[in-house]
Amino acid sequence: MVLRADPLANPERAVRRVYAYVAYRIGDGPDAEDITSDTIERALRYRDSYDASKGEPIAWLVGIARRSIGEFFAKRSEFNAETVEAEAAGDLEMDTARRLILAEAMGVLSERERELIALRYGADLTARRIGELLGLQTHAVEVALQRALERLRTALGVGRGDEVGVGAPVPVRIGPSGPV
Repeated sequence: MVLRADPLANPERAVRRVYAYVAYRIGDGPDAEDITSDTIERALRYRDSYDASKGEPIAWLVGIARRSIGEFFAKRSEFNAETVEAEAAGDLEMDTARRLILAEAMGVLSERERELIALRYGADLTARRIGELLGLQTHAVEVALQRALERLRTALGVGRGDEVGVGAPVPVRIGPSGPV
């Protein structure tokens, strides 16, 4: 029996979580907005195919977003974080600089490690849900996440929970809740 439920019953929360996941994968901005929009459009088009017995709505939506991101990268020859420009002064510049530093550090991670971090901290999925989505054991996801975060800390030159300026006067912190 196929369980029918509306995966977009809470659309505002769904959009926020999908956008957060996409932004972790490709960065904030118009591209992330376009991919999020494409994901929600596809979800609306195929919402009748959602089967609640196979997982939570966010996992279904992240699966759609992953395909959209794959298509985005296929169309785009390479992602270069240095081409992102700050458009305003003050806090936005600091936030932009922090994101650029983090994007550069994320470049040392493998595609799998970036995906795990995006699923955990962008889409806010638990290790168990990530395991279900990727066909991995929960413990394997937890270990892989810890190793990825350690590699990210090393790339940023920070210790666990430390806040250190990395190549710019902008502090980047990696705490138990992920990159900040």
